Amino acid sequence: MPFLASLLTPPPLRCQRLPGLLRLPPAATLHVEGSSESGDRMDIVNARLRRLLRSLGVRRLSPWRTAAAPVVALLIDPVRHPQPQSYELTILPTGIVIAAGSAHGAWNALMTCEQIVALSDGQVPCVDIADAPALPVRGFMLDISRDKVPSMASLRDLIELLALLKFNQLQLYIEHTFAYRRHRAVWRDASPLTPAEVRTLDRWCRRHFIELVPNQNCLGHMDRWLRHPPYAPLAEATGPWRSPFGDVRTTRATLCPIDPRSSRLVRSLLDELLPHFESRRVNVGCDEPFELGQGRSAAACRRRGKAVVFTDYVRGLHTHLRRRGRRMLMWADVVAQHPRAVARLPHDIILLEWGYEAGHPFERRGRAYARTGHEFWFCPGTSSWCSFSGRTRNALANIRQAAIAARRVGAGGLLLTDWGDGGHRQYWPVSLPLVVFAAAAAWNPSAISGLDLPRVASQWAFGDRSSRAAAFWLELGTVHDASGVRLANQTVLFRVMRSRLDDPSAVQGLSAAAIARMQRRLAALGSKLRRAAPHMAPLVAREAAATLRILRHACRRAALMRRFRRDQAARTECRRLAADMRAIMREHRRLWLARNRPGGLKDSLAHYAAIEREYRSSLRG
Repeated sequence: MPFLASLLTPPPLRCQRLPGLLRLPPAATLHVEGSSESGDRMDIVNARLRRLLRSLGVRRLSPWRTAAAPVVALLIDPVRHPQPQSYELTILPTGIVIAAGSAHGAWNALMTCEQIVALSDGQVPCVDIADAPALPVRGFMLDISRDKVPSMASLRDLIELLALLKFNQLQLYIEHTFAYRRHRAVWRDASPLTPAEVRTLDRWCRRHFIELVPNQNCLGHMDRWLRHPPYAPLAEATGPWRSPFGDVRTTRATLCPIDPRSSRLVRSLLDELLPHFESRRVNVGCDEPFELGQGRSAAACRRRGKAVVFTDYVRGLHTHLRRRGRRMLMWADVVAQHPRAVARLPHDIILLEWGYEAGHPFERRGRAYARTGHEFWFCPGTSSWCSFSGRTRNALANIRQAAIAARRVGAGGLLLTDWGDGGHRQYWPVSLPLVVFAAAAAWNPSAISGLDLPRVASQWAFGDRSSRAAAFWLELGTVHDASGVRLANQTVLFRVMRSRLDDPSAVQGLSAAAIARMQRRLAALGSKLRRAAPHMAPLVAREAAATLRILRHACRRAALMRRFRRDQAARTECRRLAADMRAIMREHRRLWLARNRPGGLKDSLAHYAAIEREYRSSLRG
C-alpha cells in the first residue's frame, strides 16, 4: 500500500500491506490482556478504541469469552515490547490486534489506526505495522506571551492535532499570561489563562497522552513585569545597557539575580502556578538575561564571574522546585557560552539547547552536555516569527538537523518552538506544516528524506487531500529567498516593516530587481491561492490572503525606502500605503479574534499603527 503508507505521519518504522480488507461485524468481541497500569490510562485507551470501532460500524462490543478468536485484541506486554511507546498493529480481514508495551504504546497504535481509517474511505486495508519512536520526548512549545493567547477552542484543536501526530508534550510559554492572584496589574489587559483553564487544558492533554509542562520564565524576558512600578526595583538594569546585538537599550527585561526579592517573586509565582499541572516537570526559562552584569550585579559578576552569579540563581530555583517534587528544565544558552558553568548545575536539570538557524551546532553542544551527565533536549523552531510568512527552507533544515543530531548523540527529546516576537503577526497556518514535519522527524528521522510534506501536512493539518493547502503555505515561506538577502531570525521584508522609511540599512543589499522578483512570486502565489482556496477552510484562506497582502505591502514599502524622497511621488505612494495599512489592520483584528483572545491585540496592532502614522506624517513633510 505505497500511497497509504506514505501518508501515515509520523512514518512508521515498518509497514507491510497484507491481503484483503477489514470487515468488522456489528457485534464484536474485545480481548484485553496484560495491563497492570493505572486504570485511568487504560480507560482512556479503551474509550478511544471503542470510538474508533463505532466509526467502523461496530454497534455492540462484548468481552471475549468464546473459543473463537476475538475480533479486537489489545495486548500489553512490556517484556515483548520493552520500549513503552512501541507498538505492533495488525489489521486482518477478521479483526484488529494491537500489541504494545504500555498504554502509551497502545495509544500510539490507535493514532496510526485512526489515520488509516481516515485515509481508507470505508475500505480499510489489511496491514502489519511495527513502530517505535526515535526520541522518547516529542514536544511542541507555543509562545502565548508575545502577544497571542489562543482561545480554549484553538488550544483544544491544537491538542487533537498533536495527539494525532504522536507528540507527547506541550508547553505554553508564559511571561505574564497566567492570572496570578496578587499580580493583576501585570496581566490585566492580556486575557491570561486562568487556573481553571489550565486545569482543563491539563485534563485534555492527559486524555491524549500529552504531558502539559508548565513554562514560566524566571529571569530574563520579564519586561512585562518590570515596566510596572511595584516590580521595577527588581530590575538588573538601572540605566541604558548594551545588547549582544550592539545596540543600546533602556527597556528593563531581566531580574537582578542577587536581589533576594527577585527569587522570592519567581518562587511565589511557581508555587501558585504548579499545582494546576499534573506534570512533575517545569521549564523555568532563564534564557537571554542580556542585562546580567551591566547593572546591579556588575560588581558581583566582576568579583565572582557572570557564570557563577547566574548558576547561583539557578541553583536556588532548583532547590526550591526539588523540595516540591519537581524536575527543572531550563534553556541552555547561558551555560553554552560558559561551559564550566554546566558543572555547577545539579545533574537532574534538563538542558534545553535551542537554536533556530540551519547549521546550529546541536551535535557539538549535545556531546558537551552528555559528558557532564545532564539530560538534554534539542529545540529547533518553526521560523514563523519575524517573517509574516515563515522561512520554510531554514525551518526544514533546522528541524531536520536537530532531529538527526538528537538521535546521534542521545538527546532525550525534541521540543519544537513557535515564538511570537514582533507582535505575533504571522498567522497560525504558517507554522502548521512545520509542526507536521517535526512530528515525523522526532519519531523517525531516517524517513524524512522521503516525506511528501505538502501532501501529509495538507492531509493532517488542513484536512485537504489535494496537497494544495500546505504547498501554498510552504511556498509562501520562500518568497523572501528571491531577495537574495539572508538574515538571522527574520526576513528582509519583516525588517523593512519594522524600520523607518528613512533608514537605509533596512534595504541594504535589496535591489530593485530583487523586489521585482518577490513581487512576481507573490503574483504567482495569488493565482495559486485562487486554486487552493476551495481546499482550505474559509478562515485559512482569509489568513492566506491577508499574508499575501502584507507581503505585497512590504515590497512596496521597500521600493519606497530605496528611493525615499519627500517629493510628490513619495507622498502619493505614502497616501496609498497608509490606506492599505488601515485595511491590513482591520483584517488583522478580525483574524486575530477568530483564533485568539482579545488580550495582546492592541500591542500587536501598535506595530502596524506606527507604520500608518509614519505614512501620514510623510504626507506633511
